[in-house]
Amino acid sequence: MQSITEIKSLRSQIKAWRQQDLSIAFVPTMGNLHQGHFSLVEKAKTLADKVVVSIFVNPMQFGKNEDLDSYPRTLVQDKQGLAELGTDIVFTPSVETIYPNGLAAQSFVDVPGVSEGYCGGSRSGHFRGVATVVTKLFNLVQPDFACFGEKDYQQLQVIKTMVHDLSMPIEIIGVPTQREVSGLAMSSRNGYLSEQEKGVAKVLYQVLSKTAQALEAGERDFVTLEAHAKAELEKAGLKPDYFSVAHRFTLQPPTPSDSDFVILAAAFLGSVRLIDNMQVGQ
Repeated sequence: MQSITEIKSLRSQIKAWRQQDLSIAFVPTMGNLHQGHFSLVEKAKTLADKVVVSIFVNPMQFGKNEDLDSYPRTLVQDKQGLAELGTDIVFTPSVETIYPNGLAAQSFVDVPGVSEGYCGGSRSGHFRGVATVVTKLFNLVQPDFACFGEKDYQQLQVIKTMVHDLSMPIEIIGVPTQREVSGLAMSSRNGYLSEQEKGVAKVLYQVLSKTAQALEAGERDFVTLEAHAKAELEKAGLKPDYFSVAHRFTLQPPTPSDSDFVILAAAFLGSVRLIDNMQVGQ
C-alpha cells in the first residue's frame, strides 16, 4: 500500500494507472476507521482494479461548536487496517494541501434542495463543506466508482445529486449500514460513549425499526408516527434533533400514496450526536 500526502504524487500514480487502462474505486473518509468504513473498502475492491482511500478530517464541514479539535484521529491503526484489506493508496493530505488559501478564500459547492433540512438544517454549512471537499477529492483521484455508507443517508443523496448535476463521470455506490450487535449504527463518534450510554443509544435503532414496521403495515399518519417516536426517544434519555419520515429519493415530505420511504433520525446523548436511518419500500 502506498501512503501519499501530496497532490503531485497522487496525480502521478493516477496517471500511470490510467495509462494502463486500470479502473479506480475511491472511498473518502475522515479516519478513525471501523468495520463500517472497511465494508466500503471491501465493496470498492469488487468494483475496480485499484482502490484509493482518503483520510482527511475536513474542517469545512464542522460548525463552530462542533468536535473538530476532538474528533478521534487514529492514523497508525487506520493504515494498518487498510493495508490488511489490500488498499492500493491511502491519501492523507494536510489541511494546507486541501485548502492552501484558507477556508475563507476557498471556492465551494452548494447542492440545493436535497441538502436542506435534517442534518442540513441542524448543521449550517455542513453539506457545503462535504460537497466541496468531495468534489476536490474526486478531481484528484478521478475515480470510476466512489463508495459511501448509507448511514449518512442525506449525505449520500447530496453526493448523488451533485455528481448528476455537475456531469461527473463517477458511479456513486451506497453501501448498507454496518451495525453493532445491539443494532446501534457503527460510527466514529460511538467511541465517545460509555457501555452504559451505548445501551441507551441502541434505542434509536429500536424506534426506527418500530416506525418502519408501522409504515410497512400501512400506517400513513406521519405526524403521529414522528411524535410517538420522539416521545420514546425522550423517555429513554435521548434528546431528538429530528425524527422524520421522508420520500426515499427526494427527501421531501411524503404523501399517503407513496410506498418508498426513508426514516431519518438524529438525537443527542449528552454531547454526542447520533444519526441513523431506515429505508422502507422496494
